[in-house]
Amino acid sequence: MTNEALNVIFKDRLDAGKKLAEALGQFKGVDGIVLAIPRGGIVVASEIADFLEFRLDIVIPRKIGAPDQPELAIGAISEDGTVLMNFDVIRRVGATEAYIKEESARQLTEIARRASAYRVGRSAIPLQDEDIILVDDGVATGATLKAAINYVKNQNPRNLTVAIPVSPIQTIRELRAEVDVICLSSPEIFYAIGAFYSDFKQITDEEVIMHLQKKR
Repeated sequence: MTNEALNVIFKDRLDAGKKLAEALGQFKGVDGIVLAIPRGGIVVASEIADFLEFRLDIVIPRKIGAPDQPELAIGAISEDGTVLMNFDVIRRVGATEAYIKEESARQLTEIARRASAYRVGRSAIPLQDEDIILVDDGVATGATLKAAINYVKNQNPRNLTVAIPVSPIQTIRELRAEVDVICLSSPEIFYAIGAFYSDFKQITDEEVIMHLQKKR
């Protein structure tokens, strides 16, 4: 049975992290960096970093939501200000250029706030010429993950691998056109990331800070 035929249910993010870490065993002994997309991705990433003895840091992409539909992504923005747009959705919802510019600026401000709060004044770990594993707790459309991928690629790493517990099969196909991907479950029928976890509780800012400080 292939990964694409599996429908894994994880106990929680710790369980997902342990399972992903085992699937990333080929990186054992390599000096690298695990990059988490917070908040949920930090728990999964921390388990992987512990297992592989990698350094741990964060990358903070933010979704750009549609007017009056904030959960519907019309694009995403990363820490360096790079914006990825879904023009089909933009046309469908009628998002104006002024709205996109304003919302992008708002999300960039939130990225800066979170980066400062999470790193507690520390600088981001340089990514150039490093082996990077980019981690989240799951992916739906892939909008924010693609923004994170672009951000990491702009830093010129030696190697980039995306590691995620679960994602729709179509999203995985799109991601694999851009980067190496390890995904434990990629079902054709996909409703929400949380449906694949028994415990998918909200992760707090304090938990993100705790995981980063533990590894630093």
